[in-house]
Amino acid sequence: MKRLNYWFAALWWFGLRQAWACLFGGLLLIAIILSHFLWPENAVVPRYDFLFVWAIAVQASFLLFKLETWKEAKIILIFHIVGTIMELFKTSVGSWTYPEENYIRLLGVPLFSGFMYSAVGSFLARVWRVFDFKFDNYPAVWQPLVIGVCIYVNFFTHHYFWDFRYLLFGLIIWVFRRTIIYFSIAADRFRMPVLLSMVLGSFFIWIAENIATFSQIWVYPNQSGEWHMVPLDKFGSWFLLMIVSGALLTLIQKPKPEIHD
Repeated sequence: MKRLNYWFAALWWFGLRQAWACLFGGLLLIAIILSHFLWPENAVVPRYDFLFVWAIAVQASFLLFKLETWKEAKIILIFHIVGTIMELFKTSVGSWTYPEENYIRLLGVPLFSGFMYSAVGSFLARVWRVFDFKFDNYPAVWQPLVIGVCIYVNFFTHHYFWDFRYLLFGLIIWVFRRTIIYFSIAADRFRMPVLLSMVLGSFFIWIAENIATFSQIWVYPNQSGEWHMVPLDKFGSWFLLMIVSGALLTLIQKPKPEIHD
């Protein structure tokens, strides 16, 4: 019974700290859901522009109240730029569309969309700090960076050339096959294969994507008539994006080894 209570308490604290780490993404998702149901059809301020202002206000408050460091804010800005560039391309080739009109946009892409990528960056930066991540057998930092660049390039080139994502999946598994991530819950340290942690993170992002598309923030071609769940192949895309995000984060947050007694 004591063992069961211990694991229940650990799971409870793990959930609370995860919720704290994904605060930016959570607040953005709440605004997306509420605005879907409550935003007036003929509002003076378009819904997308409200979300843009909301995301900036949340980000500014994080810095003001020191919930986020300036270093983290810089890397999150890079996430925003990288994400916006991909949005410009993906919408131009019809991968998805933004069904509502707004003013704060670039080449038809609402600029708030970049904050959805920033939410992933914010989560990774905060969860790294909140759980005090350390690693065993983390690869040389340049390796995930090279893989991340290849993933990002493939997001564009697979529309015209061979899609080599399965080769990238294999390379990721090989590079991280021995990597273990250590994290703190209360006073205890836990461990997990880093590949498993990335799969779990990708799964929850995929769930958030289903919520966002249900709220008609963006729609895929198969959702233009009525909403359907996002295809499972997008889960793999989010896994690849997690690699890109983690590689970018290592530019400011160097992976440190776990010290064993």
